[in-house]
Amino acid sequence: MTKNYPAVSEDYQKAIEKCKRKLRGLIAEKSCAPIMVRLAWHSAGTFECASRTGGPFGTMRFDDELAHGANNGLHIALRLLEPIREQFPTISHADFHQLAGVVAVEVTGGPEIPFHPGREDKPQPPPEGRLPDATKGCDHLRQVFAKQMGLSDQDIVALSGAHTLGRCHKDRSGFEGAWTSNPLIFDNSYFKELLSGEKEGLLQLPSDKALLDDPVFRPLVEKYAADEEAFFADYTEAHLKLSELGFADAHA
Repeated sequence: MTKNYPAVSEDYQKAIEKCKRKLRGLIAEKSCAPIMVRLAWHSAGTFECASRTGGPFGTMRFDDELAHGANNGLHIALRLLEPIREQFPTISHADFHQLAGVVAVEVTGGPEIPFHPGREDKPQPPPEGRLPDATKGCDHLRQVFAKQMGLSDQDIVALSGAHTLGRCHKDRSGFEGAWTSNPLIFDNSYFKELLSGEKEGLLQLPSDKALLDDPVFRPLVEKYAADEEAFFADYTEAHLKLSELGFADAHA
């Protein structure tokens, strides 16, 4: 889809660059990259093509959205970000939350994802129930990522690879454990672990295992396990698309 990014002022662009530096320091110091990726994703992943509602537009600032079941624990991300948020009052919440996700991938050794500022904050959150359910399989993944959000099969598998970061917490998702042995490093080990089968101490969700049973998804898992550069290239494209759902669309 062609994008027509809004023009932002020089001061706003400078604020974004300065904020990016501050976020790098915070995320490295607090080892909080995984929850920042989750914040950015869960904000963006509510976009619905049909109604053009939801998406990466700062609505996670509302208690109503934080109270959605899929967002358990995300108040911690906002609390960690608050000292930086206060320093940059001119930056929209929408840009701020997506910038945190981009920086989190970068500081953990992942690819540098392009960032285009200019998202506006929407005045109310989307309805609950638009985010993927980890207990379900490929049909559900396609329903949410492809039909609802407008992403591709390749995007689904590439984005799944971000589970290389972080861990599940029983009190937030009902699952417990990390997907990889080093959950603060962004690499292709999620795919390697997925192909090598279940191991004691490491997690594989039903939605992860489902990737192996699908004739389109499995070859992508194998490709990314063998070629980290290919994974990084496709992940960059997919994360960029996710972070810009409903933003700067040329036809809008």
